[in-house]
Amino acid sequence: MTTELWMNLPVKDINRSKEFFSSIGFGIKDGATDTSVAISVSEKNTIVMLFQEDIFKQFAQNGLADTSKTTEVLFSFGAESREEVDEVAKKVTAAGGNLFAPPAEIQGWMYGCAFADLDGHRWNALFMDMSKKG
Repeated sequence: MTTELWMNLPVKDINRSKEFFSSIGFGIKDGATDTSVAISVSEKNTIVMLFQEDIFKQFAQNGLADTSKTTEVLFSFGAESREEVDEVAKKVTAAGGNLFAPPAEIQGWMYGCAFADLDGHRWNALFMDMSKKG
């Protein structure tokens, strides 16, 4: 069956997006071009491919979501501590992202923040304390 899974996102400016994700701590994989770059979201090497919008439209054969009005997906990634969530929030703000949900406790056993990247795609950084889960 499947051996790997990649998520693909349209972006307006590959270089700005590459700088943004690098500055918040995501890895940048070799092989970036003028129209695409692979970012590594976790130590498990989860890959999100960023493509210039026109190239993405060719692959998707469909229109793009207006991220200022709708959410097409919410990417969530794990943090190792509450402090790491706080650090992600600071880095996102410094890199020009929109922190729309500042770090806070969620449901008594999670601590997280949520942000929109430069193209409005939504992300969620979560520390989950399974010992507190009811």
